[in-house]
Amino acid sequence: MVETASISQPEQDERKLADALLLVGGHWRPSKSGGWLDVINPATEQAISRVAKASVHDLDEALAAAWDGFLIWRDVAPRDRASVLRKAAALIRERADTLALSLTLEQGKPLAQAKLEILSCADIYEWNAEEAVRAYGRLIPARQDGVVNMVVQEPIGPVAAFTPWNFPASQAARKIGSALAAGCSMILKPPEEAPSAAIGIVEALVDAGLPAGVMNLVFGIPSEISSHLIASPVIRKVSFTGSVPVGKHLAALAAQGMKPTTMELGGHSPVLVFDDVNPAETAQSLAANKFRNAGQICISPTRLLLQEGIYTPFLESFVRAAALIRLGDGTLEGTEMGPLANGRRLQAVSSLIDDAVSRGAKIATGGRRRGNVGYFYEPTVLTDIPPDARILHEEPFGPVVLVSRFSDVDAAIDTANSTPFGLASYAFTHNPAIVNKLMRRLESGLVSINGGTLGLIETPFGGVKESGYGREGGLEALAPYLVTKFVAHATT
Repeated sequence: MVETASISQPEQDERKLADALLLVGGHWRPSKSGGWLDVINPATEQAISRVAKASVHDLDEALAAAWDGFLIWRDVAPRDRASVLRKAAALIRERADTLALSLTLEQGKPLAQAKLEILSCADIYEWNAEEAVRAYGRLIPARQDGVVNMVVQEPIGPVAAFTPWNFPASQAARKIGSALAAGCSMILKPPEEAPSAAIGIVEALVDAGLPAGVMNLVFGIPSEISSHLIASPVIRKVSFTGSVPVGKHLAALAAQGMKPTTMELGGHSPVLVFDDVNPAETAQSLAANKFRNAGQICISPTRLLLQEGIYTPFLESFVRAAALIRLGDGTLEGTEMGPLANGRRLQAVSSLIDDAVSRGAKIATGGRRRGNVGYFYEPTVLTDIPPDARILHEEPFGPVVLVSRFSDVDAAIDTANSTPFGLASYAFTHNPAIVNKLMRRLESGLVSINGGTLGLIETPFGGVKESGYGREGGLEALAPYLVTKFVAHATT
């Protein structure tokens, strides 16, 4: 059985947060329509604040402000842009404890994980500050005297960015940091379920001296906001992190205006574990990785393919580790896994697991909701999953792993590549020949061998196939927000 942290209920007024406002043209304010949406604590299912619901008039004002802000910011020297980002990073670190608590109350993840996410935003801003001064151009030798051939990099223009609730701070910071470093302005729509973290990292920029209009923040009905912003001629670039269906829809909207997009979409990550590794150590490491953020991570290891010789000892160790994870309110000391972020996820995860079990899958541990208050679901391990189970073909995005066995390496790689997703893949082996084959043949934008860390700001992040296109982070961070212009200058 899963050891459950005590889920006590603090006084309700102690869990209230400030209402989340819009930021338009440098002003924090409610919607002009007066509309609000409730923000729910997933551990208690109680409303803890409200978020302003933007109207069309608010969106039009944000568009106008973003254009005015772009005309200012594009001409700010890269070193001065970098200075604002560095000052904002310092402010985020000063405010990390307060922002982390708000993040946990709204999203559910344990407080220690929330604080790490907030601090990562400071790292993201600093990395992009360093890259701001490195958007190099080049000279191309001319064919005749008196001509200078130049390639220059220019900011693409105002950006519409849409970020998810699973990492509401860091996912926003990735887009904000790169866009601002490149000289773009932005209208950001963070998740209505967890608005405070995005507000906090944007507020740090405002307090660091970012000119009015360069950053604008709107909340509301996602489909209404995305359709209105993307259709506007003001918006020159779209960046989205979220599900495959929504990403396809937004990409189609952007295509109507020939607007470039960055799409960081879903995953269904395979994990190939070979019989030359220590089963207990590998299982313990994978369990800690899998159940972080209740498995609500696009690169979460999900499909465990175990070589025959290691199957039984690995499975026993993994099940034991999963069953010992302490499930509870993220604000309580000792909690290792919090609730799912919202009722939709609880229903979706339950439905996928129930479908698999109804078709013959076996539950090695977990497999049920914990309690009747809060969106808590036990860490779950499924074995003997039939090929027609939905969970093998749809992203679970929750605390569940699917375990199978293999004997042939090539067949295992084919199984790993068999879904439409291609974001992250994992493997554990010390055989150099197998490592070389995995590096070449795994169809994913990210590959981790023996626990290599994915998602660091200094490394590129993104997928292939239906997991999207474009990259965030690394040397590639600024590229999506820049336009390459060629200038042929006849000097005589």
